[in-house]
Amino acid sequence: MRKNSVLSSHGTRKKVRTYLAATQAKNTQLAYQSDIAHFLKSGGKIPATPHSVASYLAVHANTLSLATLNRRVVAIGHAHKDKGFASPTRSALVTDTLRGIRRINGSRQRQVMPLLKADLVKIARKLTGLIGLRDKALLLIGFAGAFRRSELVALQVEDVRFVAEGVMIHVRRSKTDQKGVGRNVAIPYTKGSHCPVQALKLWLKKSGIKTGALFRRMNRFDQVTDYGLSAASVALIIKQRVAEAGLNPKQYSGHSLRAGLVTSAAKAGVSSWKIRQQTAHKSDVMLQRYIRDGQLFQNNAVSQIW
Repeated sequence: MRKNSVLSSHGTRKKVRTYLAATQAKNTQLAYQSDIAHFLKSGGKIPATPHSVASYLAVHANTLSLATLNRRVVAIGHAHKDKGFASPTRSALVTDTLRGIRRINGSRQRQVMPLLKADLVKIARKLTGLIGLRDKALLLIGFAGAFRRSELVALQVEDVRFVAEGVMIHVRRSKTDQKGVGRNVAIPYTKGSHCPVQALKLWLKKSGIKTGALFRRMNRFDQVTDYGLSAASVALIIKQRVAEAGLNPKQYSGHSLRAGLVTSAAKAGVSSWKIRQQTAHKSDVMLQRYIRDGQLFQNNAVSQIW
């Protein structure tokens, strides 16, 4: 009886660890692990003192972005919480150090170039072969759905439903939906030879994929494998394809597809609430950066007087 009780206890603890791990997205967990590794490599320890964390921030203030520093602080806090230690990141010394870095270095974030519709079509024209079909479907669907790269690589064939109007794609979980409620994204058929829906249909037909990961790795013989793409590989594909189109790959990232849809829609005069319907942004605040940049040349003061 006691042995069964112990086994049951071990099984319960394993389940608890599984559920605790599920409270954070996999990409977030990996980012936190990388952050802690950098902190430890820089001489930090867990548990840490407020002074050691503040010193770490000061040393790297000019080499790391404010967003990265903020995430490192959160990761350090989580590491202490996981081990049952009081977090030094809540101390006034740490928060004031961050505030000072923000004031001196500014809080402007690196803004990647949006991959606009015109450039996307230019890229799509050059894509050939089975790997070209995959990348064409990946880029067009990523753009039309305003998907994050983590959402793209998480898509399964079972999440795709073709309807008379186009395709309905179910996103099971996203950065802003950690509870896994999910949402549906509608992508309609479009005019021209670079329709996202048709591109996706062709990829599924030619690849022979019937179930599992929607976008997959290819082996060196250009054969489809059973393994899905990683979030990092989406960024690499974007950089490779924009470079082939004569654009600067350093200016583009995995976020360029999502930013491209927002910017392109804003340029076309699409209302912010319709854009949010596609992107799932909670408010217009997060959209304003893209909308503002996309409309800088519309009714420009110079154009009005020249």
